[in-house]
Amino acid sequence: MKKTSIDKKTQAYNQLSNASYADPFAFLGPYINKGQGGLRVWMPGADGVELVIKGEPRITLEREDASGFVLTESRDLKFTHYQLAVNWNGVEQLIDDPYQFHEIYAEYDHLHTPKEMYHHMGAQLITIERDGQSIQGVRFLVYAPHASACSLVGEFNDWDGRRQPMQRLDYGIWGIFIPNMDVGVRYKFELKGPDGKGLPHKADPWGFYSEQHPSFASVVYDHKAYQWQDTKWQTRPVEEKRKQALSFYELHPGSWRRDDYGNFLNYRDLADQLVPYLLELGYTHVELMPVSEHPFYGSWGYQPVGLFAPTSRYGSPDDFKYFVDKCHQSGIGVVLDWVPAHFPSDDHGLANFDGTPLFHDPDPRRGWHQDWNSYIYDLGREHVRRFLVSNALYWFEHFHIDGIRVDAVASMLYLDYSRSHDQWVPNIDGGNENYDAIATLKWMNEEVYKYFPNAMTIAEESTAFPGVSAPTFMGGLGFGFKWNMGWMHDSLAYIKEDPVHRKYHHNTVTFPLIYAHSENYVLSLSHDEVVYGKGSIHNKMPGDEWQQTANLRAYYGYMYGQPGKKLNFMGAEFGQTGEWNHDDQLQWFLLDFERHQGIKALTRDLNTLYRDEKALHELDCEPRGFEWRLQDAADASILAHERLSDSGERILVVTNFTPVPHERFRLGVPLAGEYQLKLNTDDALYSGSNFPVKESIMSEELQSEGLNQSIEIALPPLATLFYKLV
Repeated sequence: MKKTSIDKKTQAYNQLSNASYADPFAFLGPYINKGQGGLRVWMPGADGVELVIKGEPRITLEREDASGFVLTESRDLKFTHYQLAVNWNGVEQLIDDPYQFHEIYAEYDHLHTPKEMYHHMGAQLITIERDGQSIQGVRFLVYAPHASACSLVGEFNDWDGRRQPMQRLDYGIWGIFIPNMDVGVRYKFELKGPDGKGLPHKADPWGFYSEQHPSFASVVYDHKAYQWQDTKWQTRPVEEKRKQALSFYELHPGSWRRDDYGNFLNYRDLADQLVPYLLELGYTHVELMPVSEHPFYGSWGYQPVGLFAPTSRYGSPDDFKYFVDKCHQSGIGVVLDWVPAHFPSDDHGLANFDGTPLFHDPDPRRGWHQDWNSYIYDLGREHVRRFLVSNALYWFEHFHIDGIRVDAVASMLYLDYSRSHDQWVPNIDGGNENYDAIATLKWMNEEVYKYFPNAMTIAEESTAFPGVSAPTFMGGLGFGFKWNMGWMHDSLAYIKEDPVHRKYHHNTVTFPLIYAHSENYVLSLSHDEVVYGKGSIHNKMPGDEWQQTANLRAYYGYMYGQPGKKLNFMGAEFGQTGEWNHDDQLQWFLLDFERHQGIKALTRDLNTLYRDEKALHELDCEPRGFEWRLQDAADASILAHERLSDSGERILVVTNFTPVPHERFRLGVPLAGEYQLKLNTDDALYSGSNFPVKESIMSEELQSEGLNQSIEIALPPLATLFYKLV
């Protein structure tokens, strides 16, 4: 019996020495053996250890192993708070022994609720009551069910995996509580795979704050520290977003504007400069390209590793909260790009996290994204689904965001997305629909709207998958909105044509109206259209400088007159001529030129008109909010339609897509009355030609387009006009 006991002890010490011990609370800290109390301490590299109990003399622990120390006298310390005085080569350190806190042995059933998971996983600042004292510290929990051992490493233990072995708890979770640890501490996890082999140090999948290259370390952070000032915004009444004027300014934080030395703006500086700019231009929301921590800046955030941490390139999580807070105080909503479609293979990330493909399918036909050279989340596993749904909720609760735009939804929905016939595995019914992804997206949307009813979710989905923005109870995916990729593609294809050729492509620009109300659409001119050799929106326009600018103004007017919410990528608001470069700031110098000042002024006035006139936004998502007035004038390349509000207000939108002006152009209208000009994109205010147009037009009882009433308008070259029936 004695030999067996020694063998077990030797085995335990050997495993501790190799950072491969999975049950440290069974061997370290206070223990009872045959009715006798004792204490065992594991302290690699220490020259000596003393037991310190308040109000009592110190007791020297005897060395039992090269790194192990024990209390030889019998003492039950199970409910006693004690400290250890550790001698490091003559320097004393007074610490609380982590292995006296068995409170980490808790029931973790609540971790199955996505809304609760981010309150418990990762590094959480907690307080433990012990022996009449409140011990503050950090509890670490990480999910690694196939790991044979897990240690907490950081600057506090010289990144030595032997020093703080973690305890295997229930459900594949490992945990440890480190007393007196504060915010700002850098840490990672050292894991051994199922075969006992060591893995690269892993950042915390639930880490709230991360360092940049080269450490990529997670950082302890307190979400309760920041004092929010956006109560008025957070407590506003719940409103139906489909009926609101939503105008999104898509922004990449690293390249909107740089400081005088070419460095990134901090989130706070970005907020202080951006918010007045957005207010000036009349945007209702800023939509940020992904801010979740990503190791490669050139991925623009679309290769995220730290889903729970805003990237520290631009500051701390508190700095990012300040950004959101500042937006809200000025009445501007914040939408984040969210990327559940894939994750990169960086060693410190989720890839083979516990020595197994914990987050992705090992079959590359389902688990590897060929387009982006990254792993694909295995949404058939419950822990992966909960991880992602929890992450979506986390941003709404802890950072007060107002919406998420979900990237690359099409790649999630289809098993054969961008794959040849032999590179994908059909679903159980032999089809190409990814049932697991469909179920996960539905669940995510249900959870977001359940807990955050004023939120919105937006899908970037490029196919005809039915019901993307339909409620889940009607069989839809449950998104609030969907980007209208078809409108973007067709309208840009049309506007690129020389005006003399547009009559041959008239159906291209009218076709999107056939399906304009099949989803709740956002008309998006996003970053995807100004990269990889596509040029800027401005430079897609044909003709000389004047015609390019006029085309752009007419196109923007046409966009704002169409049904659907609006999104423009940064720089488009003043007609940036260069393709977007993430390594530089926007071409702000262009605002020294009158025509670019004019585009900016037009953007401002279009946003204002869109927001102020209910007819232009209230029924964006309903067919009764749109009526064609003229759709078949291909030879003239003229389009006309009316937008209606719920109460019957009408805005007439007429676009001339050629440089040929029309002094007298007759157009049939359904109602008699006076039409007042609200906006003309050719106005001198916008550096237009200022072709004379009528400020007010009375209808006449003259038939046109099958209607008994008509109006006669003057149409400037390459221009869009807005008239309101009063």
